[in-house]
Amino acid sequence: MTDILQLLIYGLVLGSVLTMGAIGVSMIFGILRFAHFAHGDFMTLGAYLGLSFISAFGLSSWWALPAAMVGMAVIAVFIDQVLYRRIRRTQPVILLIASFGMALILRSLVQLIWGSDNQTYTSGIQFPWQLDWLGGMRLKPDHLWIMLISLGLVAGVHLFLTRTRLGKAMRAMSDNMDLALISGIPAERVIMVTWVIGGALAGAAGVFLGIDTRLHPVMGWTTLLPVFAAAILGGIGRPYGAIAGGMIIGVSMEMSTLLIPAAYKPAVAFAIMVGMLILRPQGIFKGTV
Repeated sequence: MTDILQLLIYGLVLGSVLTMGAIGVSMIFGILRFAHFAHGDFMTLGAYLGLSFISAFGLSSWWALPAAMVGMAVIAVFIDQVLYRRIRRTQPVILLIASFGMALILRSLVQLIWGSDNQTYTSGIQFPWQLDWLGGMRLKPDHLWIMLISLGLVAGVHLFLTRTRLGKAMRAMSDNMDLALISGIPAERVIMVTWVIGGALAGAAGVFLGIDTRLHPVMGWTTLLPVFAAAILGGIGRPYGAIAGGMIIGVSMEMSTLLIPAAYKPAVAFAIMVGMLILRPQGIFKGTV
């Protein structure tokens, strides 16, 4: 039982990372109708931007979070204006291929600027808390903060989508693009805000992943499959579904280590994604915007 609870904590931490990425993927697909293959490298770039910020000013590792979120929000809008906006009215497959090319560009830039060696936000070992009242389960302080901050960011996205006019406009465009445009919704402003939120959450996911493990140039690329699996499981284009999908995929990947070697965890996300595409391609949250 202790092992199961321990894996559950690890799964919730991984799920928090995947949720941040999956919300952005779902929102971008819901508004722009294309799968953004560069989202994993958005996470990587955000993590390294945070590393540069705390290294330049000698700050603690958690200061990387706001730096990464702000930096990636700006970079995401810049990339959209320079690249995606020019081909936005073409076929979705062209946008998809362009995003794949952007992923290669960002990954190469990370390697050129920061190198290909593994890096960390802080050196040394963080000793976990031992929770005797839960059978001796161990909980690292960083893991607790990752889950709490992710919960806060999810709550912030929820409030934005449900309590603000722009958030409601985003939900309207995701539900019915043509009707939303006829109603006078400012499409360009909605698209820009979508990239701001998607980029900021990708930056947060990268920092969370870097704090939990380490930084390396392909960290986001290797996480892209579980992120897409989470988005598809919850219903691609549906942010609330992405939240549940991220947690389900994260917990499933960690729980699978009870039966299979840890190296096969990505295969679990792949299997869930394929099964969902075959059995229920619309996702488990169809009808929830």
